[in-house]
Amino acid sequence: MSKKDRILIVEDDADISMIEETYLQSAGYDTVVLTDGKGVLSYMEEHPCDLVLLDVMLPGKNGYEICREIRERYDLPILMVTARNESVDKVRGFNTGADDYIPKPFDPMELTARVQANLRQYRRLKESQRDRTAAEAVPEIQIGDLRIQPDSWRVFRKDQEIHLANREFELLKFLAQHPNIVFSREQLMEKIWGYDYVGDTSTVMVHINRLREKIEEDPQNPKILETVWGAGYRLNKDPK
Repeated sequence: MSKKDRILIVEDDADISMIEETYLQSAGYDTVVLTDGKGVLSYMEEHPCDLVLLDVMLPGKNGYEICREIRERYDLPILMVTARNESVDKVRGFNTGADDYIPKPFDPMELTARVQANLRQYRRLKESQRDRTAAEAVPEIQIGDLRIQPDSWRVFRKDQEIHLANREFELLKFLAQHPNIVFSREQLMEKIWGYDYVGDTSTVMVHINRLREKIEEDPQNPKILETVWGAGYRLNKDPK
């Protein structure tokens, strides 16, 4: 029998965690619920998890802090589940390392679908990494003073390494491999997140903005990742 994926639910509202458990168990997942933010890291050290559903407003430690700590130690999907639905809260969640953002109240079937989609995408990325390791070396990509190393998943700017999350790297690499071509949000969503991803295309904009913060000299006046209004985004091969 194949091992079931274990979903760690960090939620202090018993009614919400019960709904999440019920639907995820029905979909074939093992679930564990923690109600306090302080015990998350210690639990994960002893009990490996495949995905974390993380509330923001928690006793002991808030979800943003926990998300950042998990991302520093573990490579797995993190989904923020919160009543806070402002754009600034979404950006903050993504900036701390979240892969998806689900506002309350939520449709339990959509939440389950997002869990499934994020796990599938995570596995696709891991398989892609293994395939690249087994295949011939992929040449380094040079964009101005930016160096992208597809094989090692590393990015350097002026010899200073830039640390990117998996989807940030995949997005940058894809655009760098197709320079000066405009891609719509929908096209980038399908290429990077997969055709079955159930989130909205604003996720692409958030990730583009996160990349600009890390690779552009002036993120408010980007020279590498350009916006083509009404069409999408392109990577400028020769930024000046």
